[in-house]
Amino acid sequence: MRFNIEVPAPVNYIIQKLEECGYEAYIVGGAVRDSIMGRSIHDYDICTSAMPDEILKVFPNEEIIPTGLQHGTVTILINKEPFEVTTFRIDGDYSDNRRPDNVIFTRSLVEDLQRRDFTINAMAYNPKTGLIDPFNGMEDMKYEKIRCVGSAKDRFNEDALRILRAIRFEAQLGFVGFPETMFEIKRQYERLKNISIERINSEFCKIAASNQFCVELVLYPDVFSLFIPELKDMIGFQQNNPYHAYDVFDHTVHAIEKCESDDLIIRLAVFFHDFGKPYSYQDGEDGIRHFKGHGKVSSDITDIIMKRLRFDNETRKNVVELVYYHDTTFEVKKKCIKKWLNKIGEKQFRRLLEVRKADIKGQKPDYEKSRIEKVNNIEKILEEILQKQECFSLKDLDINGNDVKQTMNLKEGKEIGYWLNEILKRVIDGELKNNKKELIYWMTGVTDGWINYE
Repeated sequence: MRFNIEVPAPVNYIIQKLEECGYEAYIVGGAVRDSIMGRSIHDYDICTSAMPDEILKVFPNEEIIPTGLQHGTVTILINKEPFEVTTFRIDGDYSDNRRPDNVIFTRSLVEDLQRRDFTINAMAYNPKTGLIDPFNGMEDMKYEKIRCVGSAKDRFNEDALRILRAIRFEAQLGFVGFPETMFEIKRQYERLKNISIERINSEFCKIAASNQFCVELVLYPDVFSLFIPELKDMIGFQQNNPYHAYDVFDHTVHAIEKCESDDLIIRLAVFFHDFGKPYSYQDGEDGIRHFKGHGKVSSDITDIIMKRLRFDNETRKNVVELVYYHDTTFEVKKKCIKKWLNKIGEKQFRRLLEVRKADIKGQKPDYEKSRIEKVNNIEKILEEILQKQECFSLKDLDINGNDVKQTMNLKEGKEIGYWLNEILKRVIDGELKNNKKELIYWMTGVTDGWINYE
């Protein structure tokens, strides 16, 4: 871990201006933590001993947005880039496990840091004074621990979202919870019922996108089941199938573990892909359990869950589509792959192959090599199709709607669309070459009756 924090020029400017006017100012929270760990920094939060009205006076020539003036926060725009500056503060009483009822400003940095959630987020840095670490955040980073500032019981009671934040930091950083932290998560998780679903969704997505999502699922199944209760039915549900070595929940955990993509849509699809199995199984006379149609059932359940969790429509649509098709049998043929490219597009097809690989790797190892090799062969053909710019969509055709209209003497738009798709199908199947002259020749033959297209 490195200790020298490189401060961007705009941040340095804000700190210096506040200091010139007699106030303390520090970078605080995630920017300090991530700088020390060598992680990329998304934004810089600055805290200061200056009161909100004093901050405004320090920067008379800068554009300032009073983001949360009543809570002591203003946003200063430096070259149109926003930087939040917040007065040192102490949170007042909490009555709903969500937000402080009031905010008390203070001139003490330590009092400000003391109200924060975890020790690794309760550090501050100033280019002159260096690192301020009153709660041993550096030590917890060294030993990869998530520990609350002061009492974990009090911190989670103040704001229940901190329960998911603790899990999120474990997942993102690869840390483990301090014993007291983990104990209070498992004791207080039902307080999350008081948190808005939008805030829960935000934290859940960050957890799902992390490499350690599988670990957190195993550690805290009850927490995730609180807002995704359908998860409970998967735990311990045996598959009794020669292709599987685990129950549905454990298979899902292993599939997530083996998922190599950081695309949130792919990771969510891997998570949701078998949610329908407990509701769509058939036990054969030979004792083997089958799950015919579970892709459709899983996609329906996924749609319900993602609507409940307030996912945006585009993300939900893409995830549901991947879950629906995740168990489809693919032929290792150009014709088949082109049909899939036409059906769901290149991006979604690539995602579907990633979901398929994760699913296979989460099953019984005996069958993994041959099945993964099949997916790899499909990917090779896919690359060949794209490299050669072969036709698999209407925009790839060497003719357009006007060509069809003129050649076949059509007036109706629906008829034009029908014939374009009919021609595309034949080009994909290899019956016709994607060549304008040949396609016009074929259309002429169909129109004049000397080609039977059926």
